[in-house]
Order: sequence, then structure tokens, then C-alpha cells
Amino acid sequence: MENILKEIPKVELHCHLDGSVRAETMYELLAKDEKIGTKSFKEFQEMVRVKDDCKSLVEYLEKFNYPLKVMQGKPNIERITYELLEDLNTQNVKYVEIRFAPTLHMKEGLTFDEVVESVLKGMERAKKGFGILSNAVLICMRHESVNESIKVVEMGKKYLGKGVVAVDLAGNEGDFPPEIHKEAFDLAYEKGYHITVHAGETGIEENIIKSIELLHAQRIGHGIAAIKNSRIMEMVKKNHISLEMCPISNLQTKAVKYIEDYPIKTFMDKGLRVTINTDNATVSNTSLEREYGLLMDKLGFSMDEILKLIDNSIEAAFLPKGEKMSLRKTIKDELIKRGILQ
Repeated sequence: MENILKEIPKVELHCHLDGSVRAETMYELLAKDEKIGTKSFKEFQEMVRVKDDCKSLVEYLEKFNYPLKVMQGKPNIERITYELLEDLNTQNVKYVEIRFAPTLHMKEGLTFDEVVESVLKGMERAKKGFGILSNAVLICMRHESVNESIKVVEMGKKYLGKGVVAVDLAGNEGDFPPEIHKEAFDLAYEKGYHITVHAGETGIEENIIKSIELLHAQRIGHGIAAIKNSRIMEMVKKNHISLEMCPISNLQTKAVKYIEDYPIKTFMDKGLRVTINTDNATVSNTSLEREYGLLMDKLGFSMDEILKLIDNSIEAAFLPKGEKMSLRKTIKDELIKRGILQ
């Protein structure tokens, strides 16, 4: 089964670029940093990955200090994007949506355009080199003003159809509710962006409602808190909202205490469209293979259910109908070739 999970073609929709930087690359790029230079690579790995006893999302987010430090230059951003796609290609990921917050990479002088174009160059190089398909999602940060979010939407518009497909809202959900950024997401909706919003990750179920009703969300990042309210689950189902669930990350941030409490089975039984993702491959030390394996080992998922999750990801992808059909055919053909589907 481990080999099958490794081999099956996959789709990843919730993948943070800064949370998925190779530890080896960070170590190399930070070699001149006096503090890092005194550490062995093994010690450094411990510094950039969360431990199982991580206590909260706040503690989890502290691990992003090092990747953000090395992602302030164009060559580094392009390289990191390319390497992520190289890694995903070895895991047989056929399509991925990579999300990043341009403003977080502008601390040392890069412009918005330089950040976005560096990511897009890395994506294009990987497409030519490996054939892996990817698109980008621009993140607006909750703690920043709505005017900053409006700038992201306005400045990102020219990249729609050229590698950028959507906007997202991420960050401290407890202190910065969705309605703060309504004006920016109204604008994104008018300009033709797809929209996904982190909501219900830290137990605030009302943020799921607000994200759908006020921010035009087509997908919800995490959405675990929907389990608290049957009305919210019905709203998600009725509006064909896809949930981008990330089991291992959610366990690490204590969004759920035990995997047995994870609400994915309930969501699926109620007809919600659930997708499985890694969130932050490096920080969480995970992969789609590991995520699927956890569901099979601990929650009794069958291979058919894993394949359903992958098909859900194709349906939820921010792709035109024709490209979804092509992606679905590619994956189905490979599953048949590998003898996994009849």
C-alpha cells in the first residue's frame, strides 16, 4: 500500500510556498548567518520543522522566520519555487496551486512585480523541465490593512491567465475576521479572480459563513470548525464550496487534538466536497503520500476513498472546464496503466 500511495498521481491545492522550502536550500542560503553557521544540518532541520508537541498555531507560525528570511531576492524565490515543483514531481503530483503573500517578500526592496514574476518563472521552468502543471494563488494577510489587500488584488490583476488564478486571505483568524477585507475581495470578485479563504481553522465557525457570504469564497482553507454547526455544513454543501483540509498540519497546530476527532468522514458522509493537502510540506514534514497514509491507517479510509479525494481536488481546482477534463483523463489513464483502476 505504501508503494501504491507513492505511485498514484496526485493533486495539491493548499500548498504554501514559504512553508515548503527545502531545508537543505535554507541551510545553504543561511550559511553566512553566524547563528545558523554554528548548527549542524540535523540541528537546523529541527529548527525549521514543528515537533509533535507543538502547542498552537502561533507556535507553528514561528517556523516561517527562516524561509521568509531567504525569500527576499529574485533568484532565491525562483529557485525555491522550481525546487518545490521538482520535489512534487518526484511524488507524482500532476497539478498544484502554490500560494504565497507577495508583501512578505518585499521586506528588503523587492517590488510586487518582482516577487510574483520570480514565482511564475520558477513555475514555467518546472513545467518545461518536468511537465508538472501549476498555478499561483496570491495571499492577502489578515493583519495588514484592507488597503494592502486591495493593492494585492489591483497589482495582481495583470497576471490573471498568466499563472495567477486566485486570491486567498490568511493569517491570525482570531483577531482579524474576514469582514475587515470585504472591499478587497469584492474587487477580486469583480476582476475575475477565483477566491479561497482560510476560515474555521482555529475553531471560529462564523468565519466560514462570513467568508462565503462576504468574501465570495469558492473554497475554504481548513474549515474544520464547520463540524460545530449543521447549518454551516449545509451552507458549504449547498454552495458547492470545497474544503482544503490538511490533517497533519491541523494536528500539529492543535486545531484537533487527536486524529480520531478529525471531522473529514462526517463531512464526506454529508456530501461535502473535501480535498486533502499538505499545507506546509517542510514545516509539517509531510507529503500527500503521508497524508493519505494517515487517513488509511487511523481513519480506515479505503483506496477508493483516497481516489475520491483526488478526484474532488480535480473538481475543486481553479482550472477551466477543459483543463479539468484533461487533468482527470491524465490521472485516470495512469491509474488504469498502474492497475489501480480497472
